[in-house]
Amino acid sequence: MAAAGDEVPRAWCVPCLVSLDTLQEFCRKEKLTCKSIGITKRNLNNYEVEYLCDYKVVKDVEYYLVKWKGWPESTNTWEPLSNLRCPQLLQQFSSDKNSFLSRVKKGKAITPKNSRRSLPPAVAKYIVEKAKQRIALQRWQDYLNRRKNHKGMIFVENTVDLEGPPKDFYYINEYRPAPGITINNEATFGCSCTDCSNGKCCPIEAGVVLAYNKNQQIKIKPGTPIYECNSRCQCGPDCLNRIVQKGTQYSLCIFRTSNGCGWGVKTLVKIKRMSFVMEYVGEVITSEEAEKRGQLYDNQGMTYLFDLDYESDEFTVDATRYGNVSHFVNHSTGTSCQSHFSSFSSLQCDPNLQVFSVFIDNLDTRLPRIALFSTRTIKAGEELTFDYQMKGMVFKNNFIGLGFSMTMKASQTNIEGKRNQAGGGTH
Repeated sequence: MAAAGDEVPRAWCVPCLVSLDTLQEFCRKEKLTCKSIGITKRNLNNYEVEYLCDYKVVKDVEYYLVKWKGWPESTNTWEPLSNLRCPQLLQQFSSDKNSFLSRVKKGKAITPKNSRRSLPPAVAKYIVEKAKQRIALQRWQDYLNRRKNHKGMIFVENTVDLEGPPKDFYYINEYRPAPGITINNEATFGCSCTDCSNGKCCPIEAGVVLAYNKNQQIKIKPGTPIYECNSRCQCGPDCLNRIVQKGTQYSLCIFRTSNGCGWGVKTLVKIKRMSFVMEYVGEVITSEEAEKRGQLYDNQGMTYLFDLDYESDEFTVDATRYGNVSHFVNHSTGTSCQSHFSSFSSLQCDPNLQVFSVFIDNLDTRLPRIALFSTRTIKAGEELTFDYQMKGMVFKNNFIGLGFSMTMKASQTNIEGKRNQAGGGTH
């Protein structure tokens, strides 16, 4: 016990490895209350339908097996339809059932004669797995939107299979330097322009031209670096030379592709041509560490290593475990769609993103930021992809050059001995 005037020691805080559901279920089972996880005396014995697990008909009365929210599965109960007040869950149950049956040829393989009075075990199992997946994806979507610092919302969708959220992926908004690497994000100087479209602004001082037009669209050629106004500049937040730093403005959806490319990203709104879409971020590591990780990733047939050799070959961005929405953007060569694992050929793909290097507060030419801009108008619902071989990209031994000197490592296992073909794969 601390004496009066003594400094009270701070409590230890450690992350709980048990899910919220498990904690709530434990509390209700043991009749315990805990305000921090939402279990109080008032709602300790409340029952809310979380999802429906099964179906049967007994004496012409329809029953559904109910999973109660915050209660263990051992407390699931059969409830008559007349007791249920959850039309959306009933509709979802029917949709999942029909979706599963439609994938089985004519339904003969699993449909018993009394299917109208009960569900085949395989159907009930799928419905439960789909319900659990839907909850997990919703929680992941909530997590992504809590973590992101930009205007555009992030949505998650999987209508293809039962794949859930990535198990070892952490959302970040900016580069995460590995131990021993320092990124200086304090600008040393800035412009004093009142109108950055006409004054001697940051890009002019850097020896390049202003990257954007009055409509906030990029006007420079691929391979030309972008110098935006920074925190020391006297211009305000509405300056036309502050685009990438404002983050993604569009609502995007991480979705499960139906063509074998795993996860992909699509826009939910129209994107005008030459507009900034997103940054490519990840863990910044040394080139030596990248070589070590690259060997491991090659064995797994994937690649998220992006070399930052604008001026020197010292650093690499690794978006394998730490990244943002760009982690899920697939690659396109114009004739095939590829993700970050094994290559996959499909219908004609039209790449719609181009890579540019960007300097804002950090002017260290060894550490440019990576920005993706639209190459054309992108319709709402269209998948976002970029091409290893588009204009401004060059091949460099076993690396894929993206304009100037920035390169993205291609997996050795996917190159297949050809320098003019890039590998991709499923997330």
